[in-house]
Amino acid sequence: MKRLLLKLSGEALAGDKKTGFDDDVIVGVAKQVKQLTEEGYEIAIVIGGGNFWRGRSSKRIDRVKADQIGMLATVMNCIYVSDIFRSEGMMTSVLTPMEIGGMTKLYSKDRCSKYFSKNIVIFFGGGTGNPYFSTDTAAVLRAIEIEADSLLLAKAVDGVYDSDPKENPDAKKFDKLSIDEVVARQLKVVDGTASVMAQENHMPMIVFGLAEENSIIHAAHGETSGTVITA
Repeated sequence: MKRLLLKLSGEALAGDKKTGFDDDVIVGVAKQVKQLTEEGYEIAIVIGGGNFWRGRSSKRIDRVKADQIGMLATVMNCIYVSDIFRSEGMMTSVLTPMEIGGMTKLYSKDRCSKYFSKNIVIFFGGGTGNPYFSTDTAAVLRAIEIEADSLLLAKAVDGVYDSDPKENPDAKKFDKLSIDEVVARQLKVVDGTASVMAQENHMPMIVFGLAEENSIIHAAHGETSGTVITA
């Protein structure tokens, strides 16, 4: 693998605080990504917005407006995290499906190719730019568009289980699955739209726990203790 898209949850970036940012967690991610870029990997990142906003739980606001607020939450995350990356010595750029003044640049595949050639870490903010689509779907879509070799999903849990391990102590963890099995069994790796998109476009995924030491590096090297999902 050479080109990777890393999906981070907003909640994971908040650490034990559950909201906002935990700089120690983010610096840990940055150091791992820096090592991978020095090894020659091309890295793009999608970040969820759950550390600021979970609009679907709101009962008093229109769904479209709630999703738009969520898109802005992901942009805030990307701007913050990308600047932490810069403090660790990397070049970064935040791309969004809509221009946001001088804070981001407009997404295009050509721009991504240019940035990869200059060893720039790319952050994709703003989701797909449309309501009713999650950051899971945005991550799969961007991975397909930029022709990533794999989508790395860094989560609070350490892989894919046949049921929720928080509720079922006997839940079985999968070491390896096909994307066809994920779709057929409706396993909650990513949402349904993202799963089907990954299936139709043969996008492999690796699911692992972000909290494990050097988990991103291990996943990129194919040495993960998480779950490998083949295309």
